[in-house]
Amino acid sequence: MNSADFAPLWLSLRVASLATLLIATLGVPLALLLARGRFAGKGLLAGVLTLPLVLPPTVLGFYLLQILGRRAWLGLWLEQTFGVTLVFHWSGIVIASAVAAFPLFLLPARGAIESVDPNLEDAARLLGRGELSVFLSVTVPLAWRGIVAGALLAFTRALGDFGATLMVGGNIEGVTRTASLAIYDAVNTPGQMDRAGWLTAWISIVSIVALCLTQRGLPARGLGR
Repeated sequence: MNSADFAPLWLSLRVASLATLLIATLGVPLALLLARGRFAGKGLLAGVLTLPLVLPPTVLGFYLLQILGRRAWLGLWLEQTFGVTLVFHWSGIVIASAVAAFPLFLLPARGAIESVDPNLEDAARLLGRGELSVFLSVTVPLAWRGIVAGALLAFTRALGDFGATLMVGGNIEGVTRTASLAIYDAVNTPGQMDRAGWLTAWISIVSIVALCLTQRGLPARGLGR
């Protein structure tokens, strides 16, 4: 094995890490909104945000192509304004894997925030704390285990994404061929079963470690109320 054999694995790790960072950045405020907010359409918003959990990966990938494709309104605007092309580029598979993995962060993060006693937050407000200060000094310290567990679940899901990644990024060697795609190619190529085996082993090891850490991080009262 040479360094080129590890390229799909390194790409998968980079994509999963960036996708998890993107998920956490957007997911924490949305989890807080769903856990504490009271507004019309809350159930609809929660349903839309968790929809990738039940959609077939190819359907999710098709929807993303309709948004990010070069002829789609957002994809066209990004290309004309910033010169950014997401489809068939590694940045596109970051977004695809982030969308696919997002519900696995949102559900435990929301549940962890809901498990925090609102009276503790109200007490901090009575002491003159602003909303951001209350969130950072009270909510996050009490809910961090669920938030971290969600991030680990999202990382694991993004690491192994196949369908949405393939639809948005294609299977371009050295550009968008992640470990999952490399395994698929190796299985369908004569004499490549050993390569498929060790790639599968590495992905499995990383996933098992992440899931073990997730089990330790889940709050004792479950994922929500």
